[in-house]
Amino acid sequence: MRSRLSRLYDGDTVVSRRYGYFLLGFDAAMVLYVIVSSFFVGSLAIEIIDLVLGVFIAFDYIARVIVSRKRLRTAFGFWGLADLVVILSLLAPIAGEGFAFLRVVRTFRLLRSYHLLRQLRNDFAYFRRNEATVFAVINLGLFIFVTTALVFETQHGVNPDIQDYADALYFTVTTLTTTGFGDITLPGPSGRLLSVVIMIFGVSLFVRLIQVLFRPPKLEYECPECGLFLHEADAVHCKHCGHVLHIRSEGTY
Repeated sequence: MRSRLSRLYDGDTVVSRRYGYFLLGFDAAMVLYVIVSSFFVGSLAIEIIDLVLGVFIAFDYIARVIVSRKRLRTAFGFWGLADLVVILSLLAPIAGEGFAFLRVVRTFRLLRSYHLLRQLRNDFAYFRRNEATVFAVINLGLFIFVTTALVFETQHGVNPDIQDYADALYFTVTTLTTTGFGDITLPGPSGRLLSVVIMIFGVSLFVRLIQVLFRPPKLEYECPECGLFLHEADAVHCKHCGHVLHIRSEGTY
């Protein structure tokens, strides 16, 4: 059983590659599902879907623990605990629905997986050339989603201006862009502090995205002599120490 799961999760076969992309698509769909399901709270259909998703994620969690060489760290590390909270929020929504926004960390964990990153670099030339840009966009998107969900979970039922995810998303975007129309606000000290956090981190992520978009494209390749990590796409020598580089390239793009 463990050897089969290892081939599925860590192997380089066609099946394991497809399964990795399936998990990525599944987690992306989960993000959309969290948003859509907020409009149908209490629906029997939503509860059934939650149950099915919770069982699948539980099996995925158990499988990752089985194939891991450090099972305790996998089971009770940050990502493992986040998955447990996600499972709880799906299988026992009354106990864990306030933490439903943590479902997005599954996508972040998967995208930070070395195995999946290697697959994406091998299979998609666009990803290889624009990895920094892709992650800057993803980080900003994940921040917007998590913050929107956090605003919704803390304000829904308390703040009459926050009725659904659309209201929370509207407030989040207007706040982190510092537009601040003022038609929706978060009352109280905790609401103001949350607004400040959104503005500070949101602007930082926007600046990071702009820097990545407008700086000259570079490749990640560690110079064996001095350790410089980023180089121009057509670099032959390291800009820092002059060492001859052997960067694998597909030619001019």
